[in-house]
Amino acid sequence: MLERWQLEQRQNLPLEVKIELSKKKIQEWYDHWNGEIYFSFSGGKDSTVLLNLVRSMHPDVPGLFVDTGLEYPEIKEFVKQHDNIAILRPKMPFNKVIETYGYPVVSKKVARFVRDLRKSGASNEITRNLRLTGYNQKGQYCPTMKLAKKWHCLVDAPFNVSEQCCDVMKKEPFHRYVKETGRKPMNAVMAAESEQRTKAYLMQGCNAFNTGAPISSPMAFWTEQDVLRYLRDYNVPYASVYGDIVEDENGKLSTTGEKRTGCMFCMFGAHLEKGENRFQRMKRTHPQLWDYCINKLGLREVLDFIEVKYE
Repeated sequence: MLERWQLEQRQNLPLEVKIELSKKKIQEWYDHWNGEIYFSFSGGKDSTVLLNLVRSMHPDVPGLFVDTGLEYPEIKEFVKQHDNIAILRPKMPFNKVIETYGYPVVSKKVARFVRDLRKSGASNEITRNLRLTGYNQKGQYCPTMKLAKKWHCLVDAPFNVSEQCCDVMKKEPFHRYVKETGRKPMNAVMAAESEQRTKAYLMQGCNAFNTGAPISSPMAFWTEQDVLRYLRDYNVPYASVYGDIVEDENGKLSTTGEKRTGCMFCMFGAHLEKGENRFQRMKRTHPQLWDYCINKLGLREVLDFIEVKYE
């Protein structure tokens, strides 16, 4: 178990030191599993750094890309430029996922809480009470388990809401690959991305050898600035959808194109975006895909409901 100050100390290390520490974690993972490992390669900037680090040490280690059909075309094209990348596909396409489970709205946490509240029946009353009041069955107040009032409207929305799309479209193919090959995964997850990932790092560090599902996150103590600096300073090719890496007067790096490149049609976090949001930008840069997701997949109704612009 690590203390938060230890993570903060590591996050403030020079990039050159972080690179060496990450390579050490990669080597430990490789040695522990006798080379029977793989790394998740989404084609995004974070996993591009991981690919570069791993391949500089062990070119034989395969990458795994899950083609959900929701990626930017530029991402898929970039992935195809690399050798030794296994490509898997989910068993269910996105239109069937939202039809079966519901739309990914607001955040994974909110979508899960809404899904819980939409379940009826006596067996679900304890969970429903927790989501509505924050009080568990022992009478203890757990504010983080309560759905914010702002999103109570989603409980009665004319469409289903769910966080399960990621499980069906991304996690299941990875689990299938692990079961078929026995290889143990590495990913480019960083603690700085969320409180949940911070807690995971504090609990198990970079290499979780002794869990039910062993996993390595050798870049867990990196930040987005480290990723951008690595790509720029080491002249590492990355997907064109990000545009250029530029530096402001304070030395902060950013991309001129997309900032994040997850699933194009995902609505998680869209309500927080300032200025031109992902859907407005999609209409400008990928109009055919915009038309598909807004009009064919039904995102128009959902985005109107949560008051997110898309025109």
